Amino acid sequence: MSTGLVEYSDVVFVEPRHDSRIIVNVAAQFSLADRRNRRGARRVFQCRAVYLSTRAAGFVSPARVKVGERIIAHIERLGRLEGVVQCVLERGFLMNILAGKTECERLADKIEWLEKHKNHDVTERRADPRMTPANMYSRVVLPDGNSETCHVLNISASGAALSADAVPEVGTVLIVGRVVGHVVRHFDGGFAVQFIEKQPVVIGSKVKAP
Repeated sequence: MSTGLVEYSDVVFVEPRHDSRIIVNVAAQFSLADRRNRRGARRVFQCRAVYLSTRAAGFVSPARVKVGERIIAHIERLGRLEGVVQCVLERGFLMNILAGKTECERLADKIEWLEKHKNHDVTERRADPRMTPANMYSRVVLPDGNSETCHVLNISASGAALSADAVPEVGTVLIVGRVVGHVVRHFDGGFAVQFIEKQPVVIGSKVKAP
């Protein structure tokens, strides 16, 4: 059987030629089916889906997962997918999709639709348009001096949406890369930071995380 080689950054996937597959950069979130907090609820992690096929999905995320863990993912425009972590990557993971024949056929249709429409997103109506940076990773320095890798979900001249292991309280002053800001709100799997001073962002160019 002939195969096709698909690359995304330091992630390489090999899939059969006949399988519907696509390289994307789509907002998503996931939870680990067997991990719950003290209240019995699953913690939700924000991520980006960067590779999709009817058999597997690749995600960029700072969250730590293990091979064999069951994943419940919700991908923007595609809906819910369930699967098992096949391999762990430096900045994400690859998940085998658990689906029957009918579900795979529906997923193939959605992937084909997304392939046709992925470059026709409606521009967000914001005072400062938000964009996905070329490098979706940065460092966040917390008030106690500790720092950790964070996933930059989107960024604008006035702020950024981040996902990290730590979730600072609203009002916390911190540093994203080299930019000072403070936490203004929480959302499932992350938090929003408003910069103290607006940062230069050139529309149409490759935006870099702080």
